[in-house]
Amino acid sequence: MIIPAFPLTLSLRARALCALSALALLSGCAALPSSGPTAGEIKRGVRDQNELGFKIVDIDGPLVDTINAEAAAADAAQPTLSSLAQDGRNDVIGVGDDLSIGIYEVGVSLFGSSEAAGGVLDPAARAQTFPDVLVAGDGTIKLPYIGTLKVEGRTPAEVQAMIVRALKGKSQSPQALVAIKTNIASTVYVAGDVHSPGRFNLSLQRERLLDAIALAGGATNSAEDTVVRFNRGTHFLEERLGRIRSGAADDLVLIPGDRVELLKRPRSFISLGATGKVEQTDFQTGDLSLAEAVARAGGPTDSVADPSAVFLFRYTPAAPGAQEKPIIYRLNLLQPASYFLSQRFAIRDKDVIYIANAAANRPAKMVNIINQLFTPFVTARALTR
Repeated sequence: MIIPAFPLTLSLRARALCALSALALLSGCAALPSSGPTAGEIKRGVRDQNELGFKIVDIDGPLVDTINAEAAAADAAQPTLSSLAQDGRNDVIGVGDDLSIGIYEVGVSLFGSSEAAGGVLDPAARAQTFPDVLVAGDGTIKLPYIGTLKVEGRTPAEVQAMIVRALKGKSQSPQALVAIKTNIASTVYVAGDVHSPGRFNLSLQRERLLDAIALAGGATNSAEDTVVRFNRGTHFLEERLGRIRSGAADDLVLIPGDRVELLKRPRSFISLGATGKVEQTDFQTGDLSLAEAVARAGGPTDSVADPSAVFLFRYTPAAPGAQEKPIIYRLNLLQPASYFLSQRFAIRDKDVIYIANAAANRPAKMVNIINQLFTPFVTARALTR
């Protein structure tokens, strides 16, 4: 019996096609487009290509407790604005101030005008007013028959007493009234990301830091995205505006010469991989947990992600002067406990969250590509039968 060659030929062709498809599937998987490595490829990278010396650590209860304790200790060790607190006076005269001075006499007058002294109707009283007396750069003023007086750093009451002493023996029963007409020395400066930057006078109410920011119209950005740079003398510190509470130690009582600058410096994290959003996301709140960050990123994509391989890339804080060390934390969302742990794991500024692709993605993509390539031929063959 002779077997026809045609069926055998078709069988060989089908076998060849399957073999070629298998080879293409195996060799082409690595060349397929992907949003990032799989969990296995990350592990191999740690083992084979690890010039930075990082390692993978699974997130569990003891690890979260250790990280939170270290973060609390590091935060407590950081200097705060309260370390710049010092006593100061804002009722003293300084260089550049404009003074209003009134001198009153009874009897023989040095200045010769005829006015009531201090509102008292005394026809023998004489008064002379100097409405604009500028404090010179060396902190002095000059008055007729008195000469030069060093008034910088003194209160108006002290200057009044100085004038009266200088007139003793020259005038009969002299008195003086001194007021700061324009206060230049007892001011603070508020600049940066505020609505109305400028110089603001301090009053006897002893304004605080948040008072000055309010006088400047408030911050133009949210408190959590704003850093306060505070300069006092030769020292300056920075602290987030959202951490400063009204009346607390960090809400410093201002003294003349303080400078406040508000800077926009939002904290953010980056989400990559098989997630709903590949982007940089601002915290917008004081604290942000890993669970909240994953949710903001859209979570693992159901069709392509590996929920057991959520990685967080971070540079761990190092001792002063030492280089920070990179580390990878892994969260397995297939374990129910991970959802509780992720609520206690705090995100830090510039953390990178990567959700790995499932290992089956690339073969599935290759199969789809092969199907798309050969579907027209199968359809054409079916139509020509």
